[in-house]
Amino acid sequence: MAIPDAYSCGGFRVRAKWMLTIVTVALSGTLAVAQGRQRLNPIIELLEQQKPIFGLYAPGIRRPPGAAATTETPKTPTQLAELALSYAPADYVFDGSMEGNFDSGYATFADFAKGMFEAGALQKSPPLRLHHPLMVKTPEIAPDLASARERISKQLNLGVSGIVFVGVESADEVAQGLGMMRFASRGGTRPENVGGAPAVWGMSDKGYKEKADLWPLNPSGELVNWTIVESKEGLAHVREIAAVKGIGVLFPGAGTLRGVFSSTDAGGKRVLDEVAWEGAIQQVLAACKEFRVACGYPANEHDIEKRMQQGFSVFVIGWGEAGFRTVELGRRLAGR
Repeated sequence: MAIPDAYSCGGFRVRAKWMLTIVTVALSGTLAVAQGRQRLNPIIELLEQQKPIFGLYAPGIRRPPGAAATTETPKTPTQLAELALSYAPADYVFDGSMEGNFDSGYATFADFAKGMFEAGALQKSPPLRLHHPLMVKTPEIAPDLASARERISKQLNLGVSGIVFVGVESADEVAQGLGMMRFASRGGTRPENVGGAPAVWGMSDKGYKEKADLWPLNPSGELVNWTIVESKEGLAHVREIAAVKGIGVLFPGAGTLRGVFSSTDAGGKRVLDEVAWEGAIQQVLAACKEFRVACGYPANEHDIEKRMQQGFSVFVIGWGEAGFRTVELGRRLAGR
């Protein structure tokens, strides 16, 4: 209800202005706390402030879709980690190498993650803060929930800051996965073993267990979930998926959806139904807006401005010069 500027009754006018002042101060104080608090996980800090976020694929672990092949001598995991940390404008580092073959991908990524933190990913002087926090894809959760729980636990125990669910097709699948990111003391199903994660985060096992909970379900949690919808079945349930509390960012799997909405013509050529493909992307975006969930997109320098104008705010970008230009363009457009 709007409070009028003036009333015939002077006393009421004073009380109205006093009430307005109290409300204004309270809201300003809440906003100041949210904006002033520096978190261990800067991704969550940016989400709380509703600012666009720009991250890069981990260099050299696995080429993102569309990236050109290279003849360079492969770098060691430590060298790759140092390279990732050298590009300061990136808000996070993204890895999808465990989505296809978890066991082989995990071994390589574990070395990379170790290299990241040995190379200085953690700001140890108070307040503790992770530079370039790690976001990692995990294989599909359904139908083998026990295997999914074991995989997610192993990834979290490396000290990553977020888990990315792929190929999600139902709200229940998402809810099961979110539970796997939370300890039993928080109502989840994550095993109590924490591996090397506490050391990576610069705290004791007890301190880690207090902080390693899922935002925004726990406003003080430092773990975040991203969920990707990339099938017709998932699109059919995207509103129910977006409504699940605990998703930090919802993505349309634009690359996979290209295949979903492509067919083979008489000459054997794959043809994209661009209208249907774009419609699927917009369907996910609409669900994000309806349920007030940040929406992500795998952008490049040619489409990031358009996607930002549409309402996407979290971007996964390929490593390399073109990716750097994309990050810098996005940050400039965002005023960051």
